[in-house]
Amino acid sequence: MAEEKTPLKWKFKTGGSIDSSPAVVDGVVYFGSADNYLYAVDSKSGKEKWKFKTGGSIDSTPAVVDGVVYCGSEDNHLYAVDAKTGEEKWKFETGSSVSSSPAVSNGEVYFGSSDGHVCAVDIKSGKEEWKFAAGGSISSPTVSEDALYFGCGDSNLYAIDCKTGKEKWKFKADFSVYSPAISDGIVFFGSSDHLFAVDSKSGKEKWKFVAGGSVSSIPTISGGMVYFGSRDVFQQDDSHIYAVESKTGREEWKFATGDYVSSSPVVVD
Repeated sequence: MAEEKTPLKWKFKTGGSIDSSPAVVDGVVYFGSADNYLYAVDSKSGKEKWKFKTGGSIDSTPAVVDGVVYCGSEDNHLYAVDAKTGEEKWKFETGSSVSSSPAVSNGEVYFGSSDGHVCAVDIKSGKEEWKFAAGGSISSPTVSEDALYFGCGDSNLYAIDCKTGKEKWKFKADFSVYSPAISDGIVFFGSSDHLFAVDSKSGKEKWKFVAGGSVSSIPTISGGMVYFGSRDVFQQDDSHIYAVESKTGREEWKFATGDYVSSSPVVVD
């Protein structure tokens, strides 16, 4: 019996590859493309509502908050764009490309630049509140309570005070640290062939899980489990999706995919 295929509702063509994950808000899909445009597309019809041109490829996932779309570009800028009209509200220049996906909280937008800095910018004015110098390229940051967490190419996970931009702690891993996820006071993140669980307040390791290869997928936490993908280059059946217990790091199961998993899992029901 032939496998039944889900009918295609629509598809939308851009002028370049799409590495930016879409953000869907109020029936509109926002995403960037390597053709230098930020797009807004109707989620039901697939029709373009507007597109906004930058000077470089857009790899970061947009953040949409209170009618404004925030996204970074390879042209060294973070942009704030009106979500309805596609008109620029402001742009903020950094010293290098902005592929880090922004996080918005406390009236500020936080993001990293390839120049090794994390910036906090006022969401209304686009003016810099503070910037923090790390030792390498910056992952997409995550905000929890009063702290900003991000991974860095210098093999550290950082916790920064959101108000002051001062370091609270840093945790040394074994390789470049990828984007973290936080749940119940624990920060989960990948580095090389490990998934780490670190206390969000103290920066102390709670456990680490050894995968068969690089863990660059942002973890997803649901129902007491952590789900993430890897590139298990030393395994015969290649890469996997893993499910491990969030409190202990014990493996519940793994699913062989046959190829590199870099995207973040989505858990439903």
